[in-house]
Amino acid sequence: MTSPFDILGLDAGGAVTDDDVRSAWRRLAAATHPDRADGGDPVAFAAAAAAYTALRTAAARREVRADIRDQANGRPPGHPVPRQQVPLRRRTARTAQRIAHGRPARLATRLLVTGGVGALAVTAVGWQPASAAVITGALTWLFLTGRADLAARQSRR
Repeated sequence: MTSPFDILGLDAGGAVTDDDVRSAWRRLAAATHPDRADGGDPVAFAAAAAAYTALRTAAARREVRADIRDQANGRPPGHPVPRQQVPLRRRTARTAQRIAHGRPARLATRLLVTGGVGALAVTAVGWQPASAAVITGALTWLFLTGRADLAARQSRR
């Protein structure tokens, strides 16, 4: 199977920019377009158009390169690479450290309180504008108080 890099005449291992892909596409399109006086080559033009679409952005080029590597390693394209498993003992220790710090527990408590207040409001008065106001107030409280915990947690990363 021919890669999009080969179709456009680009080096798959080199640093290919958007301009390189665009100029290779234009060169190939001008030579193979079906509207040319000599009739062009519609099959080659369609292959070049597909290759250009596959390589148009840097993210798309990374995906194509990953598929080429997968095929070289004997995996089908798009097959997920198996993740390295972290031993259970280490995962448990990490989770225990996070819980010991207290922020996830406070957030979980706030979520439970918010859910409880909302359920109590709906149970007490049904779906009325007053219950919607209570639920909105509880969610606002959750976001305002939980934001400080999340911000402190993200700044440590």
